[in-house]
Amino acid sequence: MNPIILLLLLPMFTQFLEVEPARAKLPRKPRLPNSQITVMGFVYCDICSNNSFSKHSYYLPGAEVRIDCLFKAISEKTKEQVSLSVNRTTNKHGIYKLDIPSVDGVKCAEDPEVVSSCEASLIGSSSSSCNVPGYRSTSNAITIKARRANLCIYSLYPLNYRPSKKDITLCGK
Repeated sequence: MNPIILLLLLPMFTQFLEVEPARAKLPRKPRLPNSQITVMGFVYCDICSNNSFSKHSYYLPGAEVRIDCLFKAISEKTKEQVSLSVNRTTNKHGIYKLDIPSVDGVKCAEDPEVVSSCEASLIGSSSSSCNVPGYRSTSNAITIKARRANLCIYSLYPLNYRPSKKDITLCGK
């Protein structure tokens, strides 16, 4: 190859090969996935009408439940409040569930500033033989928080219905 042509082409190649100086990498806080909030509970038929799950009780599929939740995120960066009300029907195991996808400003497992409350209330029974409300609403919950997955599960205390008449042969007096 002719050395003159090489000298003319060399500046064009070096233009494409220029390398920027390496930048120092700043340590970053690992980014958590978006919050996933689940609210759940169950409804059962309290055969013995004693407001506890006995050997004669059974989970009530098809029961209608109303879930009311309020989530507040208060920090230096944001002041947000999200409230929602939904109706859910229990599945074949008597469980109702509400999955709440990511909510801006609410990092349920990370932020201690998040104040939340959920309540479930009975709307209607699917069983004509077990349709008298026992525990009608609950706001007490067991809260499970997983920081790594930014997951919060609010497990509400159970709700129940009972029969209109107590079966003395099963439950005694």
